[in-house]
Amino acid sequence: MSESEKPNERAATIHETATRLRVGVGAFRRRTQESLSEGELSLPQLTALSRLDRLGPSTIAELARREQITPQAMGATIASLEKLDLVARQADPADGRRSILSLTPEGQAVLGSGRSAYVDHLADVLGESFTSDEIATLDAAALLLERLAELL
Repeated sequence: MSESEKPNERAATIHETATRLRVGVGAFRRRTQESLSEGELSLPQLTALSRLDRLGPSTIAELARREQITPQAMGATIASLEKLDLVARQADPADGRRSILSLTPEGQAVLGSGRSAYVDHLADVLGESFTSDEIATLDAAALLLERLAELL
């Protein structure tokens, strides 16, 4: 905090930033969901696949905790991915009551192609509508948003 910034001013600034983040990230998320074509995976399905890709094999409980949703909601998402043969379930050797989830080769392929199509579209929009400095700012903000999401 700068010497000239009072604690109340800092708190007000932080609250305003939190509000802008909630509105901006919410709008981005809605537009992302709207842009998914018919037959594409839903945002929760893509998120679960992405988590398994980044974290490696995991349990439903761990995925749910990281996404801050109920295990039941994550279980429904995982069940839909299992029906599509994108996720495989194996008994946990350390605890037979739990299952360990992992991506199937089909899941890895779908995730790669899904990321590619959306990321290509997003890159086109960035290239057409943002300056190099703005893109660098968004890149830095993306890392901070990911860190913030892990802390919430």
